Amino acid sequence: MLRLYDHRTGRTGDLPPGPVRVHVSGGAERALVAADLLRRVAERGRLHPVVTRSPGAAPVHVAPGDLSVPEFETAPPPDGALLVGPDGASSLAVPFEDGDWWDAQARVGADGDVLWVRLAMLRARYRDPVDVAGLGPAARDDLARWRSLVAGWARGPGRPLHRAYVAEAEAALADDLDSPAALAVLDRLADDPGVPDGAKLESFIHLDLVLGLNLVAHIGRP
Repeated sequence: MLRLYDHRTGRTGDLPPGPVRVHVSGGAERALVAADLLRRVAERGRLHPVVTRSPGAAPVHVAPGDLSVPEFETAPPPDGALLVGPDGASSLAVPFEDGDWWDAQARVGADGDVLWVRLAMLRARYRDPVDVAGLGPAARDDLARWRSLVAGWARGPGRPLHRAYVAEAEAALADDLDSPAALAVLDRLADDPGVPDGAKLESFIHLDLVLGLNLVAHIGRP
């Protein structure tokens, strides 16, 4: 069950049955990242998410290739929409303030990879303030380390994913998109000497399909 915070009640509750409708209003990059994470979590939960955007909420690519934020269809908010943006009324709403939680100078690195920005954003709960510029160096290091580990694990024998770690991370994401808790699970899994490398690899790949960090980027490199 996917649970989200309701700003009207100040409590977290289960989403009602039926398709999850997400509408992005405004052009905040963080709103788009949050909408993309919600879409991925909802898809894994078979909730059939429908994502739309208002004019002017231009999609921002936060991952290369097939991990890109989709080209959201421009449309008015559907009935019962979850609004991810700075204005509007809906069944649930999450305000994102352009310029307050996003450092305009913290953008693409010299290597052209913007996914450290996504990781920095995911290190904080989507409803909490985040200093992307301040978290940037650590996010770059974490992303590089995880990709290097994944590439190394891929050279060894395969193993099934570690169900306990995966279930813990998925439960965190289903609980109001608790991405910091999910990332903490990856941190612990990477450092757990009791888990075979092949199981770590499969677990990271499985969770990265939701987190969207392209952790397989270095597999096959010399």
